Amino acid sequence: MSMKKVAIVGAGLAGCLLACFLTRRGYAVELYERRPDPRSGKAERGRSINLALSERGLDALRRIGLDQQVMKDALPMKGRMIHPISGELDFQQYSADGERAINSIGRGALNNALLDATDARIHFDKKLVWLNAATGQMRFEDGSTAKADIVIGADGAGSAVRGQLLDQGLLQESLDFLDYGYKELTIPAAADGGWVLDPAALHIWPRGKSMMIALPNPDKSFTCTLFWPNGGTASFASLTSPAAIMRHFERNYPDVPPIAPTLVEDYQHNPVGLLGTVRCSPWHASGRVLLLGDAAHAIVPFYGQGANAAFEDVVELDRCLDATGDDWAATLRMFQERRQANSEAIAQMALANFVEMRDKVASPVFQAQKKLEHVLERALPGRYVSRYELVSFSTTPYADVQRRVRRQQQILGSVLGVGVLAAGALVTAALRSLTRRGNR
Repeated sequence: MSMKKVAIVGAGLAGCLLACFLTRRGYAVELYERRPDPRSGKAERGRSINLALSERGLDALRRIGLDQQVMKDALPMKGRMIHPISGELDFQQYSADGERAINSIGRGALNNALLDATDARIHFDKKLVWLNAATGQMRFEDGSTAKADIVIGADGAGSAVRGQLLDQGLLQESLDFLDYGYKELTIPAAADGGWVLDPAALHIWPRGKSMMIALPNPDKSFTCTLFWPNGGTASFASLTSPAAIMRHFERNYPDVPPIAPTLVEDYQHNPVGLLGTVRCSPWHASGRVLLLGDAAHAIVPFYGQGANAAFEDVVELDRCLDATGDDWAATLRMFQERRQANSEAIAQMALANFVEMRDKVASPVFQAQKKLEHVLERALPGRYVSRYELVSFSTTPYADVQRRVRRQQQILGSVLGVGVLAAGALVTAALRSLTRRGNR
């Protein structure tokens, strides 16, 4: 293999992980990041959205020996804790055995760990303003230039690399934004330094057309995220005064104001972020430029799979380089062929999970369905597996998950339809059916 110089635009999670993989393969890698070094300054206020790191992300980290270091600060969450307006809290475990967990990880801490781990040269304060896809030449806002044999855009949903390819007519894109935004709040540790909420759960306040979630942090605080409509009543646009903000929370999230002393300040000062799905094609150009992660296929965060899917992209790109003998032109084509259907599948599932989280989790019918799913998982081990377990606790390709779940839902619908007396016989029939098909 002749040595090639690879430029990665974007030193976020995906870009840094990719740099670790490529330097391990012997490539000379340079990272270009438009922001300052996050290790020497403050992160952007209200932009973190804690990560729910699950098996796909952990699989990628294991491959570079970083999983144990990252998991030292992880907080396992074994289920959802539902906060109704009134009444008792309701814990809904994620797995049939109650033991599997997704992991709350601070985005900044993980990014810093990956920055420290890479051997690539990192250039901060380098905002890309021009790219020649045919030659790999780049120009940055400060007037500096660079050139690379391969240029990879790992620069997020608002990718400058994708923008350059779009301007040059080298791809088409679709941006589907929700009529919702997100805003972060903070629940601090208790006065005695302890937890004010259960740290072993992802907390959800489902309110029909809106919701709030909270994930635990190692300092025993919680990062909360509001997912509210951008317009209309009870929206980000309509709630602006301190009195109106407090009244809304006291009415709709009554357990929050007593434990969130900076609630109004956070609400007024933290920005409202966009929520949407990015699709584009092709993901590559001129045999030397590639889009990866959110730059190619950003999704809404409601399955906690954005970073996990981007990490899985990195693993797949590494596999493609193995398969092609480091033929980059062939690798770029193969990468899109292998990943595009999977990225579309998780985009659809993430949108569906938004409806589930805000509308359904508090429903007795939904709760009964989930309990029945766990019964089937125990009765049909390895044959009936819930969508959540397949997405979060396996590396089964997302598109395969979607197909398998459609078949399983037919069985679940039948069980719910015939009632309890016939459920046992139907489970037996389902076992025979799935055994014949191999459930693949």
